[in-house]
Parts: sequence; structure tokens; C-alpha cells
Amino acid sequence: MGGSRLSRAEEFREFAAGRAGQLFRSACLLTSGDTHLAEDLVQETLERMYALWGRVARIDNPAAYAQTVLVRAFLTHRRRRSATERPLGEVPDRLVAAGDDPALRVALLDALGGLSPKDRAVIVLRYWEDRSIEETADALNVSSAAVRTRSVRALAKLRERLGGSLAEYAAP
Repeated sequence: MGGSRLSRAEEFREFAAGRAGQLFRSACLLTSGDTHLAEDLVQETLERMYALWGRVARIDNPAAYAQTVLVRAFLTHRRRRSATERPLGEVPDRLVAAGDDPALRVALLDALGGLSPKDRAVIVLRYWEDRSIEETADALNVSSAAVRTRSVRALAKLRERLGGSLAEYAAP
């Protein structure tokens, strides 16, 4: 029995190592750039996935299920009273990759931050994670019609917020 537990732990370590980066990027978008909260959400997601790992064979797509767990952890966090508190401070310094525009990144994160948590989750799942309407609906435990409605409204809000600030980044 000890051998199977070791193999289970090794399998999970491999899964976690392979998915942690993608989960963190999604969490950063969901939290509007709050890297500390994003790290906490990824940790919580991986903890929940480990608890389920023995039963993961019944899950068709563990990576997609981890994204669902992440989104639900984010929405649960947003419902807590303390979730409205935001730490003050500067974004950590890091190298900027060629073609990476910090002003655009900040504008996008600010615009995402202006959306409701569920609207933000729909945008991240549909357009960042490239999930179908049905997959997004399942992850958020809502109807497909609700996802369509939220997508249209959230994209309109983003266009409204980013309209003028994105014009300078558009190709001539």
C-alpha cells in the first residue's frame, strides 16, 4: 500500500508542476493582478486537487477540473467580507519581455478589476482559457444562457473601459 501512495504523490507532483504556471496566470487575471492572492488561490486549488487525486481517474480532464476548482475558490474568496480589503504596495519588479507592454498589461488588469467577480471569471474561462460556453457554464454552475449574457455584457464593459486607452496600441 505504501508503494501506491508514493506513486500517487509522485503523479500529483508531476501534475502540479505541469499545471501550476497556467493556474497562476489564470489566478492573476481573476484577481486583477494581485499576485499574493493568486498564489493563495493556486495553493488552495492544488490542496483540493490533492485531496481528490485518488478519485481523479473518474475525472475526464484533471487540468480543466483544476481550472474549475480555481474559479470556484476565487468566487468563494470574493464572497467573504475580508475580500474587499486590498493590500497597498508596488507590483514586484521583473524583467519585461520583448513585445511585452507594461502599460497595456496594467490597463487590462485594471479593466478586469472593474468587472464583477463572476463576469471576470467568465472572461478568463472563455477567452483566456479558451473554454466553450458549456464548459464555462459547468465550471461556474450556471446555465449556458447566463454565460452568453455575462460574456456579452462583460466584453461591452471592457470595451467601454479600454476604448480610448487601447487605440494607441492598435496597428496603424
